[in-house]
Amino acid sequence: MRPCLRRDYQMAMDASRAVVPHARVDELGSCIVHGLAVGLSIAGLVTLVAKAAMYGGSVAVFASALYGTTLIFLYAASTLCHALPHHSAQGVLRTLDHLGIYWLIAGTYTPFALIAVPGTWGLCLFGMIWLLAIVGSVLELGILKRYHRAAVFMYVAMGWGAIAAFQPLATHVPKAGLMLLVAGGVAYTAGVPFYLAKRLPFHHSLWHLFVVAGSVLHYFAVLFYVLPGGAATRG
Repeated sequence: MRPCLRRDYQMAMDASRAVVPHARVDELGSCIVHGLAVGLSIAGLVTLVAKAAMYGGSVAVFASALYGTTLIFLYAASTLCHALPHHSAQGVLRTLDHLGIYWLIAGTYTPFALIAVPGTWGLCLFGMIWLLAIVGSVLELGILKRYHRAAVFMYVAMGWGAIAAFQPLATHVPKAGLMLLVAGGVAYTAGVPFYLAKRLPFHHSLWHLFVVAGSVLHYFAVLFYVLPGGAATRG
């Protein structure tokens, strides 16, 4: 019996030694990936606002600024969250990270709603997506704070919920822009299994790579196919 216990104990110790380096590297990888994304988001915000100011009006500038700000907020919060895993503010940083997901989803749809889709449909899409972001944020501060899988479901449902406005989007956004919008959604969704696979080594870094890929695809959709001033936008 004692040899069995000794063997089980040794196996447990070996497993714990294997997990700790993976976890540390995973945190470092997540920090680096999203740290780079912060820099790209800042440059992206400047580019979007400059183009909106040059070719569009105040609405285009507002939508671009709001979208770019949500990009920076999410990636900055996530970077700090993974850079300071044992800090006393970790709980606050993690909450801000999760709230940033709701805000980025709404922020991403803002240029589509306010610039690409005119009139009532655009305003309805804008109001709906930000209402969902507010509801999700309130739930995140309450019940969803303890039920992470339910929160992930909320992210995915909210991200794809704008499919209800697909017809007006298809009418006013060029096909290539729609393809980038959908491809970005697919990238975000494809990363969810890695986020949930807690036992998979480096699962969080892999999830973050998918998130950045989704953000890049959506950014190019906004820059080239939503903002005025490009040959690809519809008049």
